[in-house]
Amino acid sequence: MPKNNIIQKDFYRESGKMLDTPGIWMKCVNPNLHFIYILRKTQRHPKNSILGMFWRLVLRHHQIKYGFQIYPETQIGAGFYLGHWGAVVINPKTKIGRNCNVAQGVTIAQANRGKKEGVPTIGNEVWIGPNAVLVGNITVGNNVLIAPNAYVNFDVPNDSVVTGNPATIIPNPAATEGYISNKIAD
Repeated sequence: MPKNNIIQKDFYRESGKMLDTPGIWMKCVNPNLHFIYILRKTQRHPKNSILGMFWRLVLRHHQIKYGFQIYPETQIGAGFYLGHWGAVVINPKTKIGRNCNVAQGVTIAQANRGKKEGVPTIGNEVWIGPNAVLVGNITVGNNVLIAPNAYVNFDVPNDSVVTGNPATIIPNPAATEGYISNKIAD
């Protein structure tokens, strides 16, 4: 795959095609992709620059409009995919790898006390289902599927499915097979 910018890589996840700028703008009728576009534009500029302040204002408007509470400080790898719009909350200190899917109702939060005080670190090729909650200083490995409504407050190894509340881990080397499509290489 040729070297493409991060916005092209994010949009590739939806269509399976590397799009030029007009193609990306046409896809921005989709609220999920529109928000990702604005988030990535905001991440390109220093907070206190003129463009940084402009894009942060635009991002804030769209956070309220679409219900995504995702901040430009959040480290998110290429190939980020929001499955549906609305009610997604991600702590800005969270680190998310590449080719990750986040569905509606997901909360990725900080724990403020106890042995897991801190925020999650999420690996590559992780699928997080609707209404799942990940909280605390936990590490979610690569190739992990977190089922809808799961509550995860512990480390999750690579190649796993996490389900339930309280959550349980089921080892599965094909955990995200068929769930994460149009993966990007880097």
